[in-house]
Amino acid sequence: MKLNERSLAFYATCDSPADNAGFLYKRGERHTAYHRRWFVLKGNMLFYFEERDSREPVGVIVLEGCNVELCDSAEGFAFAIRFGGTKSRTYVLAAESQAAMESWVKSLSRASFDYMRLVVRELEKQLQEMRSGLAGGCGGSREPPGPWKPKPSGLEQSRERLPALPATLPKENGCAVWDNVLGAGRPPDTSGCGGHDEEENPRPPLLPPRRQTSNGEAASAGAAVAASPSTFCRLHERYSREVARLRQDWQQRQRAPRS
Repeated sequence: MKLNERSLAFYATCDSPADNAGFLYKRGERHTAYHRRWFVLKGNMLFYFEERDSREPVGVIVLEGCNVELCDSAEGFAFAIRFGGTKSRTYVLAAESQAAMESWVKSLSRASFDYMRLVVRELEKQLQEMRSGLAGGCGGSREPPGPWKPKPSGLEQSRERLPALPATLPKENGCAVWDNVLGAGRPPDTSGCGGHDEEENPRPPLLPPRRQTSNGEAASAGAAVAASPSTFCRLHERYSREVARLRQDWQQRQRAPRS
């Protein structure tokens, strides 16, 4: 693996939050003596510095394909970072207290991407089980819920319960008979409103009854209709002559010389 030293140094000392930080004792590779170093864990990279205020890290450990486990050592609270392979190096570290050792072991064990991948898979599995449980609790159907539909209002419900009007209205003498459409044959409602029928459906208000004309009124109405064209002609001729006379008088006054 090729790493850019400048990028690693910048990442180690930038203001990004660290997953864990503190002093640990690190055993040397050639010499078994322990050296106190400042460790900073960011993601899957464990940086270590000579001092806390050092500008650049001394080294970095990439925590992929490794196991973090406790080990026996002359130094108390020791643990090791072991990598797979015969030629891989094992890092032996020691904390200053039991609590610090447990914190570092837990943080280092969760730092690799392999661990994060397992966590994501487990969470996805739990989410799928929760969705299946919710779908089973709602009638056993696993289909996604359909679009939400608003509940019809009271006015729409009353319209649905109203009886449908006939396609053609019954007629008498060329006029529609409203008494035979809705509520025909029912006793009149004296309350002044439609009320409800036996099925508690809203009933439209009854229309006033059709006026019955006598034979004399019908004859006089027919005579008036028959005589109306001649009356109109006489009125038209009368007013036409009056307009013509007034126009002639006006023209004569316009032609007369003005004094």
